[in-house]
Amino acid sequence: MTPERQTFLNQLAELLVDGSPHASALGLTHEEVGEGSAVMRAPYKAELIGDPETGVLHGGVVTALLDHVCGLAAFTGFGGEDMPATLDLRIDYMRPAKPGLDIIAEAVCLRSHGLVAVVRATAHDGDADDPVATAQAAFMITRASKEAQERAERSIQRGESLG
Repeated sequence: MTPERQTFLNQLAELLVDGSPHASALGLTHEEVGEGSAVMRAPYKAELIGDPETGVLHGGVVTALLDHVCGLAAFTGFGGEDMPATLDLRIDYMRPAKPGLDIIAEAVCLRSHGLVAVVRATAHDGDADDPVATAQAAFMITRASKEAQERAERSIQRGESLG
């Protein structure tokens, strides 16, 4: 991948996260983005705890993280040109996240063809071999997703931030 291409993917990844009020409110960040892959992080924060007695993060945080990281991997799997919308997302929760630890999600686009991409992801709290959850997702290019992408691209060209 050329340095220019990586810069482009990094800029769009930032806009995908910062441009989402939900992702911003949760404090999600993108760690890495490549051709057909992405890594994101959800921070451990007191306001995201789902069970005050155990200190475990809310499952909805894991769901949002997995949806976002899968979408980012699908986006780059489509070549970083067409913004996809979630068509299907299946999550298998394996265990509660360990209190006090951030959750890291890693996603890979398995296949993108035509208007649909299929992605697989794992969320863990430091050990990828001991996942908190796994996901399988399908994304599709739609008119609405293309319009959102056009707005993001105009913001990049103007040097604006969506966050």
